[in-house]
Amino acid sequence: MNRTEALSLLKENLTNKNLFNHSLAVEAVMRRLAGHFGEDVEKWGLAGLLHDIDYDRTKDSPDTHSIEGAEMLKALGLPEDIVYAVKVHNDRHGLPRLSLLDKALFATDPLTGFIVAGALIRPEKKLAAVDVPFLMKRFNEKAFARGANRETMKACAELGLSLEEFMELGLEAMQGIAKELKL
Repeated sequence: MNRTEALSLLKENLTNKNLFNHSLAVEAVMRRLAGHFGEDVEKWGLAGLLHDIDYDRTKDSPDTHSIEGAEMLKALGLPEDIVYAVKVHNDRHGLPRLSLLDKALFATDPLTGFIVAGALIRPEKKLAAVDVPFLMKRFNEKAFARGANRETMKACAELGLSLEEFMELGLEAMQGIAKELKL
């Protein structure tokens, strides 16, 4: 499956524009991380883009989220490592994160929302107005970006990255697609 096909599939399955943009952001960060680690940029990008493909169907049933998505992707013939990464990005299943791809997708998922929240509280409401020191300062504020699980973001340590390095790579990736994200 190429990116064009994946985008079409995503549009067929996600109706929420914010969730669609979240998928684009996760894709961008995953592509940036793949480049950083010398991994397959296209494969990692597809995992990021499609990780919430089942969300419209499973939003009221978090215990099935990512299981259904992984089954969809498997039926479409996507590689097993993408299918598994999508399945394990939802911590509710208690499945081990085995590969670098699994670990990256897991930590990246909440990072993108955290970065978006950082942009939205700035007067400019733009990603360009955000920097890593600003994000690091907000990280321990419980009221800021409540939905972005801090412990999950800290799992970037499984990648051998400090939180600051992880945020830098993520922010850089998202700033690169700021126009698409309308931020």
